[in-house]
Amino acid sequence: MEGAAGAEIDSLARLEERVLQAAGQVSALRREVARLTEEVESLRRERQQVRDRIEKLLGKMEELGGG
Repeated sequence: MEGAAGAEIDSLARLEERVLQAAGQVSALRREVARLTEEVESLRRERQQVRDRIEKLLGKMEELGGG
């Protein structure tokens, strides 16, 4: 009977270890998602700045061409 109880404890310990590993992976993935979200927002801002600059340059080119 002690053997069965010992095996059950080992099984529970392995399960606990797997749960802890999974929790660690979830935390790491959440941090990665947050980092990537920040990066995407930064790239969106940069894209908008580029668009604004291009529109400004196109406007100047039209002024010079239509002058």
